[in-house]
Amino acid sequence: MLQAIGLTSKPRSDAPPLVDDLTLEARPGHVTALLGEPGSGKTTALRLMLELEPGRGVTYFRGRPLHRIPHPGREVGVVLGDVPGNPARTVRNQLRMLCAAAGVPASRADTMLEVVGIAGLRDQRLGSLSLGMERRVALASALLGDPCTLLLDEPAAGLSPRERSWLYGLLRGHASQGGAVLFTTADAKEAARSADRVVSIEAGRLVADQEAAEFARTRLRPRVAVRTPHAARLADVLGREARAAQRAVEIVEESGSRLSVYGSNCAEVGEAAFRHGVLVHQLADETGDGGASTAPVPHARAAAATPAAAGTAPEPAEGGGTLRRARSQPPVSAVRRVGGPLRPLRYELLRVFGTATPVLTAALVVVVSVLTALVLARAGQTPQSRLLAAWPGLLPLPPAALGAGLLGALAFGEEYRYPALAADRGTVPRRLGLLTAKLAVCAALALLLGALVVTADAAALALVFDSGPLRIPAEWLSPAASWAGLLIGCAWAGVLASGVFRSATAGLAAVLAVPVGVVPLVGKALEGSSAYPVTGLGPRLRGLSWVQWPPEADRLLVGALRVMTQPVATALVLSLMVLLCAYGFTGLRSRVRW
Repeated sequence: MLQAIGLTSKPRSDAPPLVDDLTLEARPGHVTALLGEPGSGKTTALRLMLELEPGRGVTYFRGRPLHRIPHPGREVGVVLGDVPGNPARTVRNQLRMLCAAAGVPASRADTMLEVVGIAGLRDQRLGSLSLGMERRVALASALLGDPCTLLLDEPAAGLSPRERSWLYGLLRGHASQGGAVLFTTADAKEAARSADRVVSIEAGRLVADQEAAEFARTRLRPRVAVRTPHAARLADVLGREARAAQRAVEIVEESGSRLSVYGSNCAEVGEAAFRHGVLVHQLADETGDGGASTAPVPHARAAAATPAAAGTAPEPAEGGGTLRRARSQPPVSAVRRVGGPLRPLRYELLRVFGTATPVLTAALVVVVSVLTALVLARAGQTPQSRLLAAWPGLLPLPPAALGAGLLGALAFGEEYRYPALAADRGTVPRRLGLLTAKLAVCAALALLLGALVVTADAAALALVFDSGPLRIPAEWLSPAASWAGLLIGCAWAGVLASGVFRSATAGLAAVLAVPVGVVPLVGKALEGSSAYPVTGLGPRLRGLSWVQWPPEADRLLVGALRVMTQPVATALVLSLMVLLCAYGFTGLRSRVRW
């Protein structure tokens, strides 16, 4: 049961609100159509129900507002616009990623592909699907959590008659199992034919709330559909007979062989055709187009079985509906962020490896790194640590660090460009679990990329120069820690910057800004000798700690401190702290209500 009470959108300075005091309900076991002309506020009404638009009013889904439902994806399935997701992602990978977000088994994706009839397209890319297939994928995404309520905005727009028939058959099947379905449409005939109940709105206000049969009888004009090879002749005959009998009959030629006759019936049209010898191929009574629009009832609501509507006196509505007047101001509805994935780590892994981007990035980084290492070895006078990292002094960062920063920037940048988590629902949710998963996955990818680059560089140098430039260093732990810290720091800087600036490009730019802009400032701050040396820090810390580590660990501690005092490491730490504070600030600011 969906009950929307007093929905009113945010006022506009130069015009009335798009939705004004709208109340309606969608009952379980029924398909309800929200009918209105383009610009009447249908989409805004759905977004107010989903708490995606600021305004007033409240919507109950089986007695609870959406922000009080622990797992909204299992209560409400939504189709707003096209399928959200990276066009390079396959249909199956997209649904499996959304399964992790909804907290349902991954096998549910294959089940839904069977339900919507596109199991054979599971390996197709989202960008290669036709409109009809895209709509099926959108419905599969909405049904993943087995929701009780379905909300769909113009689901049949642009579809062929066959696809429309399939779509409304699926919605009817969902309603037959006890679900509630609410869809918007601008086609009155489609609403009367496909829904059990029709809610008509105009200029954001309720016009009528009727059963579909009553809506067709009172608000649609009946017509006689005629198909004949002599349409022009029959139209002339019917017009002459109507004028002779002084009857109001309207005849519309829809095509070369089709006529629509308003104000008559099959018997009269058939008898006229028989008398004048006109061949008729089809003759049927149909529900025609919408009649004259009815003026909206000011400050009226449809009846709803809620405590807010109790104790109000019913009023007759035009067209057979029932209205009730509000007695109190509806509560303010703020824009609320969509919850993060219920299984963030699995979601992030499926998001990362659902496309070829990580593999292509790693391949490009390895090729560039190997070529750079060979050039540096050929030129000579390059330290072995920089040689293996393929890091010439002219570049601000090595190729592996840039690749790690790019993978980190895509972590949030792809969410904002292709918002699979929050399709048509505002920004990507700022949840600690999702951020932690992205940081962990990006750190692991950065370390794997760094190990792959060092291995490839060493193998290429050994192959080309017969191990001439290489030797096993006596102190390898400090360079390895510095290398790992650099890669993880770049990846994390990309994650946080793309989350703050909502762009992968801005995230990668922030990674480049660290060595170009921050490192020189830190280098100047660290210039000169320190008045307070840190000699003997390891034994002093060992004496203060509760756990006594062995003296051999002092070397590891001194190596880590030496790494941290490097300008690049210090700049990365400072940049990460600033970005983390900015990420937290923007997340808190997005929670401020209107």
